[in-house]
Amino acid sequence: MSQTVALHTLGCKLNFSETSTIGNHFLQNGFSVVDLKDKADVYVFNTCSVTENAEKECRQLVRRVLRTNPNAYVIVTGCYAQLRADEIAAIDGVDAVLGSNEKFEIFSLLKDFNKKDLSCIYVSPKDELNKFGIASSTDADSRTRAYFKIQDGCDYKCTFCTIPLARGKSRSMNPDLVVEDFKNLIKQGYKEIILTGVNVGDYGKSFDLDLYELLKKLIQVDSDFRIRISSIEPNLLTEEIIILTAKSKKLCKHFHIPLQSGSHAILHSMQRRYSVDDYKNVILKVKEMIPDAGIGVDVIVGYPGETEKEFMETYNFLLDLPISYLHVFTYSERPDTKAILIAEQVDPAERKRRNKMLRILSDKKKNYFYSQMIGKNLEVLFESENQDGSVKGFSSNYIRVKNEFYRELENQICSVFVTGIENGECYGKLKEIKNSVALEISKSYY
Repeated sequence: MSQTVALHTLGCKLNFSETSTIGNHFLQNGFSVVDLKDKADVYVFNTCSVTENAEKECRQLVRRVLRTNPNAYVIVTGCYAQLRADEIAAIDGVDAVLGSNEKFEIFSLLKDFNKKDLSCIYVSPKDELNKFGIASSTDADSRTRAYFKIQDGCDYKCTFCTIPLARGKSRSMNPDLVVEDFKNLIKQGYKEIILTGVNVGDYGKSFDLDLYELLKKLIQVDSDFRIRISSIEPNLLTEEIIILTAKSKKLCKHFHIPLQSGSHAILHSMQRRYSVDDYKNVILKVKEMIPDAGIGVDVIVGYPGETEKEFMETYNFLLDLPISYLHVFTYSERPDTKAILIAEQVDPAERKRRNKMLRILSDKKKNYFYSQMIGKNLEVLFESENQDGSVKGFSSNYIRVKNEFYRELENQICSVFVTGIENGECYGKLKEIKNSVALEISKSYY
């Protein structure tokens, strides 16, 4: 009987793609992959260091799986492992701690998976974090979307962030290999490829080829697919990329653009590489060239020194911008960052209040954006799962769309005429399925 492994990811989509690759390594070595709630011989946790909650969750997960199987071999890897190896090794039941370089070398570093008295630690020094581990993963075990890692590391010095410490300097996948692996994902049947990385817009610094040039190469691949950029810094979202996205049907009309703060003073303190005015100009340029573009925004509340006045500057700035939704993060003190040394810390209760205000604003922005799609056609990639007689998918501009389940819709890019919104999802009439039989299906139960 083969041994079993359960894997769990904390953090970003980049981590998900890397966990999937780690899982493939276990499959290639004769393991069966099981769910985290099941009893497994080996548990692997790919961790995040962005917030304190991710660290707490790691500790809780280790305790939980050892209650399921006290003899299980527990491996912790990822950003938290890179930064706090000794702390993790001290957690009862953790057998191995692997840093950012070592996460893809489990089977060469660990000779067996039998529990021992002491934890093994394999973590490279920060200045040796220069490897590029190739990784890609599917979304929710479907065959519709794949997360494809093309970049790693970051050269930015944001005062609140530990990622450069955990992942090293910015580096990119060889462009010829990107195109080759991209074609392989298309051949496997994926219709949407999501380009991921720590700082995707920084792609190609050592190859004399930037993200814009890479995108031009990828959209020339002959097949029915679309490309989505996971997240891109505002100073790296060039007019060239926006124009290319506007013109190409193979590029999703959706950008996720981190802001972090709408206050000039706080942005300066964070050591971000743009001003509030710069950010606004990028958003307006996107909407000018792609009126129906979906735009997501990252924002941090409760950063040290953020007064009520500065928070309201952020709130009002976002209120007036034509954006689609927010990802709101409550500032969390991170060891070894500049921000932790700032004396004026914001009270945790106040951080929570500000977070709630922006989440409410996000809901309003999203509802308004969805309502603007009524009466328009959206290109929707439907997923394969039958959810109580319904099938769901995302449009090119990141609208969640629901339709009555038909087997023919699985993993198909369809044109949907939006007629309404229900429970935070759009619905409408199917106009056609690309490369398949034209359909005209009206949802009678709405």
